[in-house]
Amino acid sequence: MRLALAQLDPVVGDIAGNREMLAEAIEAARAQGADLFVSAELAVTGYPPEDLLHKRHFLADAREAIAGLAPLSADIACVVGYPEGDGARVYNAAAILAGGEQVGTYRKIHLPNYGVFDEHRYFEAGDRPAVIDIAGTRVGITICEDIWLPGPPASAEAAAGAGLIVNLSASPWQYGKGETREEMLRERCSQTGCAVAFCGQVGGQDELVFDGHSLVLDAGGELVARAAQFTPELLVCDIEPPVRDASEPGAAELLASWMPTAGTTRGQLPAAIAPVMEDDEAVYSALVLGVRDYTDKNGFPGVVLGLSGGVDSALVACVAVDALGPERVACVTMPSAYTSSGTYDDAHALAAALHVDLIELPIGEVFDSYLERLGPLFSGQEPDITEENLQARIRGNYLMAISNKFGSLVLTTGNKSEMAVGYSTLYGDSAGGFAVIKDVPKTLVYRLCELRNRRQDSPIPETILTRAPSAELRPGQSDQDSLPPYDVLDPLIEGYVEQDLGIEELVAAGFDRETVIRTIAQSRPSSSVSSTSQTQVVRPRCRRRASAWIVPPVTGRRKLVWFERPTAISPPGMTAAAVAIDASDSAMAARTPPWTIPKGWRWWSATSRWPRASSSPTSSTWRPIRASKVWSNGTAGSNWPPSAPPDMAGTLPAALL
Repeated sequence: MRLALAQLDPVVGDIAGNREMLAEAIEAARAQGADLFVSAELAVTGYPPEDLLHKRHFLADAREAIAGLAPLSADIACVVGYPEGDGARVYNAAAILAGGEQVGTYRKIHLPNYGVFDEHRYFEAGDRPAVIDIAGTRVGITICEDIWLPGPPASAEAAAGAGLIVNLSASPWQYGKGETREEMLRERCSQTGCAVAFCGQVGGQDELVFDGHSLVLDAGGELVARAAQFTPELLVCDIEPPVRDASEPGAAELLASWMPTAGTTRGQLPAAIAPVMEDDEAVYSALVLGVRDYTDKNGFPGVVLGLSGGVDSALVACVAVDALGPERVACVTMPSAYTSSGTYDDAHALAAALHVDLIELPIGEVFDSYLERLGPLFSGQEPDITEENLQARIRGNYLMAISNKFGSLVLTTGNKSEMAVGYSTLYGDSAGGFAVIKDVPKTLVYRLCELRNRRQDSPIPETILTRAPSAELRPGQSDQDSLPPYDVLDPLIEGYVEQDLGIEELVAAGFDRETVIRTIAQSRPSSSVSSTSQTQVVRPRCRRRASAWIVPPVTGRRKLVWFERPTAISPPGMTAAAVAIDASDSAMAARTPPWTIPKGWRWWSATSRWPRASSSPTSSTWRPIRASKVWSNGTAGSNWPPSAPPDMAGTLPAALL
């Protein structure tokens, strides 16, 4: 059998454009003598179409696109992914086209509903494995998640006599996923005794990137063909699936039988096996593809970014140029009194090496005017983060003004390490439309810059890579004034955010307890900043299922808080721990450590009286606070919650430390 896998880059919602792309791919497959053409998951609409699936006209347009593709199947069988509307129900489906018409439909059985997937919201699950007979080979049909799980439908289709299992997929890329996916497919070969053909979508869609990585394995799990990653490709190969007897003929529905035109002759195709990228190389390619597709698919003429002379903006500038070309990238340097000559010179050197336009807009006079206007209000107050944030917001305003005037997309330059702990300015350096490296830790930023510099042009000055990182918002500032060293911070964030480790688990893994508590405390308030930030290339899995909530170390106005053990929620009269908080007491705030509040505890918070209960410490009404006085072992009275904390002075309960 000659098999063609169409690893395409569709545009979500552009059904007409996607149909033309599929038609061209089918014609190319026919020209190469393919017997069977397979697309990626939901190729007609692009993945994920999300709430477009609620529009009946959208489903009708998808159905018409399939009808328009059907005549192209006169002498080649096609399996094309699309959303099938059936009355009030919608299915993630694959249309079987053969002999010039649609002869069957397979409906996805396993609907993922975790991470970036939300298919239970949109689709009904199919309930019937299916096979087709093509050119003398029985082929089982699966869609994405169907093959990630062992058992049916793949095992049922094998029991029905399938020798080849094809999988239409839109599997978002993530760090290290390529090897995991290939190993999973080899396991399916072993479990079913079938060859496997995996057709993946490629391209960027908002915060998701699809790497393609389409491949074909024989029944023994040996690689037959593999497409390149992060680029569209029609992968065509010859494969000899095993001829298998059906142990359970009724285990899967036979949707169609088709034979190619008699007398067709063709030569043997050479095997096309693209190498799998190294992990860091794959990250860089994902960033480039994500920027290119987000910019192009949303119709932006180009991009603009702030070029500081630091490592983060250097990486983003390189990614932007590699994605769009220098003619579509504008860089803006915005020096202040705190900008060093080194970073100033490096910004100009990098722009020259990348052949991009560099606009210089100093912020000194604007910053001085802010300080003059705010001077009477700030009289008697020491300079602090307020003045630092003002500078970042002036720069953000400059970039957004350029975007509004010329239509360019603003690329932000904050990395994952900084975003995770709130080391950025809302409406300042976080202002923009696309956060290129929001899911890239700082240590990986350095590695990617070094990777990019291995190319012949080597555009990033060495001093950018060797200089201690600094926001340059005050004299002598260094990132490590506020943060642990990045080689400590990054694995700590990896453990807390990605691996869901709690405080005790992180300490047991070798991290310093004080550093763990301080970092997690910083990460809590930053989650609200992260949730309102612009689109990023790869979404982090910020589930934050830690074993405890952290009350972070920040000051503010007076607060009253009641913490209550789960057993004390009801009925009244049970023992609880109450805490009165005065966050305006800066001296107390400075010497009181963060508190760890066990999950499941109920809590209340107010500025002047005891309020009603809130649902959880992640509520949007939560404000980080510190203690000035603590009461414990209070007994709740008949009026609940109490109008004042129990009149029992004490210390913070051991359970909260």
